[in-house]
Amino acid sequence: MVMSLDDSQHIADTAITIEQNFSDRELWDSYVHSHHCSSNYHLFGWRDVIERSFGHRCFYLAAQDATGKIVGVLPLVFMQSRIFGRFLVSLPFFNYGGLLCDRQEIGEALLSGAANLQKDLHSQSCELRHVKQWVGDMPTKQHKVVMVLDLADNAEAQWQGFNAKLRNQVRKAEKSGLTAEVGGKEFLDSFYAVFVRNMRDLGTPVYGRKFFKEVLRAFSDYSRIIVVHLEGKPIAAGLIVWFRDTVEIPWASSIRDYNRFCPNNLLYWTALQYALSNGFKKFDFGRSTPGEGTYKFKEQWGAQPIQLNWQYILPKGALLPELNTKNPKFNLAIKAWQKLPLSVSRFFGPHIVKNIP
Repeated sequence: MVMSLDDSQHIADTAITIEQNFSDRELWDSYVHSHHCSSNYHLFGWRDVIERSFGHRCFYLAAQDATGKIVGVLPLVFMQSRIFGRFLVSLPFFNYGGLLCDRQEIGEALLSGAANLQKDLHSQSCELRHVKQWVGDMPTKQHKVVMVLDLADNAEAQWQGFNAKLRNQVRKAEKSGLTAEVGGKEFLDSFYAVFVRNMRDLGTPVYGRKFFKEVLRAFSDYSRIIVVHLEGKPIAAGLIVWFRDTVEIPWASSIRDYNRFCPNNLLYWTALQYALSNGFKKFDFGRSTPGEGTYKFKEQWGAQPIQLNWQYILPKGALLPELNTKNPKFNLAIKAWQKLPLSVSRFFGPHIVKNIP
């Protein structure tokens, strides 16, 4: 990789070296697994997913002590387009990322390395998707939460903890003839057919099928697809991944024409049953805006909000980026996208969404 930056930065007073393109995945993942604040998306395999799916340049910064031991990491992805600009993100497309380090000064050294990289790439911002807020002086957004449920000891106890309305919605799905299956890559086409339709209806460009194929390839032992069928037709689907004691459902969709049968309720109950039967302790329903529809849907299952702290390294005088569907300048684009034929949205969507973090 040709860069005008030096490949490493030496912190003389602490004998810490910051390597900007760390490539030893075993050492990297060993550190991630050992750190109590790490997330699934700190694992090296997500670099493979992003590079193969989108072609983005990834810069995996590692702090090492004098013995070569890793004492901090910061995965970064560089995104650039004429429409949205140039950004470094840790990590785009997902809820988590940012700094992992043993001590404050190591984190500051990694941030310094990120700032130098940002300057060299002429990036408009560097976004770090933290749960725990970094103590340094960094602009921070707190506009999103993740909804996490502490799981009961077994499925029956979990079921009894739901209110009558929620239980009735799951029963309605079952009485309407809906069935749910859990599998792997053999369900990818069914999942993607539902996902494409749902995202078009929401007015959002869709990820390419290749992205989900790469997720299943990189994490085949840590991911599953759940599909809800009606008379053999997939009408709802979700892709779950897990890390340590937590199952997460980062991508879930249903076809709105079938909402009266409550397919989403059966989808999520099946995912919860899978987590419970495999001994997991928490279920991560994913990101929401407090008070909005998806927040309320997840809240009814008993999930509680955990604040996300997305923090930024910015050039002097720069404003926080606003690349989201709530930005008024995207309203017309969303409405137009909702009217596109599925074949058109399926073709053009991946070319657009690859540059939206």
